[in-house]
Amino acid sequence: MEEPKVAKQKTWNRKVLFILGALFTLGIVALIVVAVVQNRPLPKNIKYGIVLDAGSSHTNLYIYQWPAEKENDTGVVEQVAECKVEGNGISSYYLKPVDAGRSLQRCINRAQNVVPASQQKETPVYLGATAGMRLLRLIHPDVANEVLTSVGNTLRSSPFDFQGARIITGQEEGAYGWITINYLLGNFIQELSSSKQVGTSGALDLGGASTQITFESDENIESEENTLHFRLYGKSYNVYTHSFLCYGKDQALRLQLANTIMNIQNVSLLDPCFNTGYTRNLNTSELYSSPCVSDRSTTAAPPSIRIEGTGNYNLCKQKVQEIFNSSHCSYSRCSFNGIFQPVLQGEFGAFSAFYFVMDFLKLSKGEVSLDTVKETVERHCAKPWSEVKRESGKVKEKYLSEYCFSGVYILTLLELGYGFNSSIWKHITFLGKIHGSDAGWTLGYMLNLTNMIPSELPLSPPLSHGGYVGLMVFFSVFLLFILLTCWLCFRKPKCLQKGII
Repeated sequence: MEEPKVAKQKTWNRKVLFILGALFTLGIVALIVVAVVQNRPLPKNIKYGIVLDAGSSHTNLYIYQWPAEKENDTGVVEQVAECKVEGNGISSYYLKPVDAGRSLQRCINRAQNVVPASQQKETPVYLGATAGMRLLRLIHPDVANEVLTSVGNTLRSSPFDFQGARIITGQEEGAYGWITINYLLGNFIQELSSSKQVGTSGALDLGGASTQITFESDENIESEENTLHFRLYGKSYNVYTHSFLCYGKDQALRLQLANTIMNIQNVSLLDPCFNTGYTRNLNTSELYSSPCVSDRSTTAAPPSIRIEGTGNYNLCKQKVQEIFNSSHCSYSRCSFNGIFQPVLQGEFGAFSAFYFVMDFLKLSKGEVSLDTVKETVERHCAKPWSEVKRESGKVKEKYLSEYCFSGVYILTLLELGYGFNSSIWKHITFLGKIHGSDAGWTLGYMLNLTNMIPSELPLSPPLSHGGYVGLMVFFSVFLLFILLTCWLCFRKPKCLQKGII
């Protein structure tokens, strides 16, 4: 009579095991579902930032975006739009400062069409003024403040979060340009993830009123004012930088013309830095209005001078070299004008006017030797003005007429000024955009002000989302396998019991 009880007990045990197995399986499934749901990437939350580059010759507005959840990662910020403000730079409104602010309105309207209305209130907008405003502040500090107030009022009245309008220093301009190109090239993070040393790229910036050179150096930097120390993404950088005010291409042309006028007495000037057949009337009082050349003013100069181009590369080079002073140096080595510069190291990215001039001369792509650049600039200078105009389409006459001078000036600045000889010229890359974003100081400026470049690497989970979920699934299946194995070992099915055929 005991056999029915044993059969009943076995049936009951099977039911319990089945229920426990089902619950265990449901638990495993629930565990996997929770892990996937909890750790799946959140929907993209895009943030925006706006920077206005108020240069000496014009103002550009740049709009950047980045995923909010990754804002401390390198290389995630991208430029989505830009707008060139009509007219000259804001420093040109010194006679009527209120118009400086009004000039920005069209580009502010453009920004409102790019940034979603729901995010405009939280989108920061910054304006950084460079060498043009530095020069204006030197001679008319009150007027410079009025211009800044005017542009500040316009930006403050926009729907964006106005964060200030200020004149940045030359050192800041150089530093932010260096940060921008290395951020966009991914050099900061490659330095940490690569087994071999990647290094950073030096930055060469050329504007209308100033030029900057910035690069990482392992030498002792002898002049304290040229030293920058950064700690970015957990690595320290010792950086050299210098900004040469009055050595942007527009002010350099003024220097060259002022030097030449000092030695003439008539109203006509034969200038080898302009193409043959080109003529321009030069107002000398307007020329001397810049503090870069005001000390060269002479009463012997006529009020107006007619410039006639002769297009001679070698004579132009001689005239350009005269604006560089290499006669004195109180340090172990100098670039020019008595400014310390360590030995050039690593690769360099040259942008802004460096790129625009070289791109016009078709010298910006691929590896081009210094001799090839010289030959190309010489050929361009030798072309008659009529031929230059015919070949160049719709380029503005002001820029077109100055490409001979600009090409000679860039060669002289890089070779004579900074020391890029034939053997290291190949280390220069002329950059317009990097991964769709303009090379320049504006992105680095915004990254710094929004604290998006941490000094230490941001904390991150030890595993990626996919790796975490994969491990959870693996161990869940492994546990299930162990459970089934134990059940088979202790509760053999009838077909596996001894003696059953």
